[in-house]
Amino acid sequence: MEPMTTQASATLDTTSNPACLRIVGDWTLANYASLKRSSERLAGQYDQRTEIDLEQLGQLDTAGASLLAELLGAERLSRLTETAQLPEASRALLQTVYCSVQDFCIPEKQPEKSVLIQLLSRIGCAVDTLWQDTLQILGFVGLILQTLVLRLFQPRRWRVTAVVAHIEQTGLDAAPIVALLTFLVGAVVAFLGATVLAGFGASIFTVDLVAFSFLREFGVLLTAILMAGRTASAFTAQIGSMKANEEIDAIRTLGLDPVELLVVPRVLALLIALPLLTFLAMICGIIGGGVVCALSLDISPAMFLSLLQSDIGVQHFLVGLAKAPFFAFLIAAIGCLEGFKVSGSAESVGAHTTSSVVQSIFVVIVLDAVAALFFMEMGW
Repeated sequence: MEPMTTQASATLDTTSNPACLRIVGDWTLANYASLKRSSERLAGQYDQRTEIDLEQLGQLDTAGASLLAELLGAERLSRLTETAQLPEASRALLQTVYCSVQDFCIPEKQPEKSVLIQLLSRIGCAVDTLWQDTLQILGFVGLILQTLVLRLFQPRRWRVTAVVAHIEQTGLDAAPIVALLTFLVGAVVAFLGATVLAGFGASIFTVDLVAFSFLREFGVLLTAILMAGRTASAFTAQIGSMKANEEIDAIRTLGLDPVELLVVPRVLALLIALPLLTFLAMICGIIGGGVVCALSLDISPAMFLSLLQSDIGVQHFLVGLAKAPFFAFLIAAIGCLEGFKVSGSAESVGAHTTSSVVQSIFVVIVLDAVAALFFMEMGW
């Protein structure tokens, strides 16, 4: 059986001076609809001088208290809870509603900024982020070099097994995709070179084009970009998962150095694997170009090798190979650093994995451009 409720109302008595607003009955959810209509009718008919009579107020719940706050105003309701003769429960409920109304505020709409200001703000944030990332990677590179130097004369602390395992993961497992990709790119470069040079009657120089491009640039650049997408992301995901599972904290608790344990073996493995993969990429790219020359330009493999021997100096091979260790070190450092930045969630692991790939590719391309300008100015 539903509980009985006393008829509730809000009436304005204008016969008295000043006017009096009488609150009568149970202001509960059961009477909310009729009380809401009464409150709307009374809107604008009373002011601050109007007296409020709560002596006949019956039961009160949250719905009724909020309606009273809307009818009387939060400030006036607060004063009434201090002066009116009300049960302790009703007084506490009205005070709670008053505090809630006071704490609640509609957020002010901020004035819209112009498109130019928003653009400059985003550019400024991007530049600041780039600067902070640069400082972090430089500090992390210094930490890796310090650890390498300190452990150089301590053979017992060399983690040979971990280094060999990472060489297999980063080098041997990546060899097929590197070979296939560079073979196809070499074939495409040779085909495009033959198409363009045929108009000048210089198709024979397609051999030089393929050799120069792969020995100096494409071999090391394509390999480094593949390693940035394949290995840097793997390093970030591995270390990031350990960070999320608090395994890094456990390593520190055991008195071990995470940089020595996790970073140095990966850096050394990539320092060994990337030059070897670069050499493989150079060979496969030149072979791809040689296949196209043999099929499209009637340049036999013997003539192809003879032109390589006569026209291409060994310094071009050394220039390309010299860039591989620098690329390897930076790719490994960025991948490991982004792994240490993971905050602890799967979303963070994904975000930092993406960031490591983007940063690694960006650094590789910028460093390659700087190296190309340097070697050009040096005449190498």
